[in-house]
Amino acid sequence: MSWFKSWFNSPYYHILYKHRDEREAEIFLDHLIAYFNPHPNARILDLACGKGRHSVYLNEKGFEVTGIDLSEESIQFCRQFENDRLSFFVHDMRNLFRVNDFDFVFNLFTSFGYFEKESENVAAIKNACLSLKKGGKIVIDFFNSNYVAEHLVAHDKREINGIIFNLSKRIENGFLLKEINFTDQGEVFQFTEKVALLSLHDFERYLLPCGMQISGLFGDYDLNEFDPANSQRLIIVTEKIL
Repeated sequence: MSWFKSWFNSPYYHILYKHRDEREAEIFLDHLIAYFNPHPNARILDLACGKGRHSVYLNEKGFEVTGIDLSEESIQFCRQFENDRLSFFVHDMRNLFRVNDFDFVFNLFTSFGYFEKESENVAAIKNACLSLKKGGKIVIDFFNSNYVAEHLVAHDKREINGIIFNLSKRIENGFLLKEINFTDQGEVFQFTEKVALLSLHDFERYLLPCGMQISGLFGDYDLNEFDPANSQRLIIVTEKIL
C-alpha cells in the first residue's frame, strides 16, 4: 500500500496535524476569492480535499463545491457537511473524474507530489486540466522546494493528546522524507511521508502541455510575490487557454 493511503486513513494523521491554522486557511481563501472575483454560480473542485475545511468554507461563501480525496476516512467525515451545493467523493486524482465541468480547481496545502513515478504526476495534472471548462483556472499551493531544502529541521518532537510524536526529516533522491515515530497505549507506530521536491519548472512541464497558461505566482497566503529564495510557499495560478 502507498504511504499516503495508510497514513491519510490513520486517525493519528489527524491528531498530528490538528494544530493547522483554520483562520489562516480562511484568510487564504478570502484572498483567492478577492483575486478571482468568481461568478456566484462558479463550480469549484477541491482536489485532495482532506477533511474538507477548504470545501466547507468555499461553500459557506456561496459557491458550488465538489471535494475529492482518496482517503475513505476523510470523505466519510466530510459527508456530514454535504448539501445541494456541496458534495464529496472518494477518488484518486490519477484517474479522470469529470470533463469540462469546473470553473476552478484548487489543490491546496501541499496535496501533490506524493507519487513515485513522474508519469503519475503528469496524469494527475492532465486530469485536473481536463476537468476545467475553457477559461477555467487551477490553483496549486505547494511548498517552495528551495526554501525547504535550505531550512530543513532534521529532528522535531511534539506532544499532542498525550502522544509524543518524534519527527525526522531528510532529503533523499529528490524527495522530502518525514519519518513519524510514536507509541500509543503500548503499541509502537511508524509512518513515513514522502513528497517530491517539485520546482516551478516541474509544474510548468506538467501544466503547459495541457493548454494551461501561468497567470500568477505567489509566495505566501497573503498573495505576496513569489521569491524563489525566500518564499515559504509556491502558489501557482494557471488558466486554461486551449
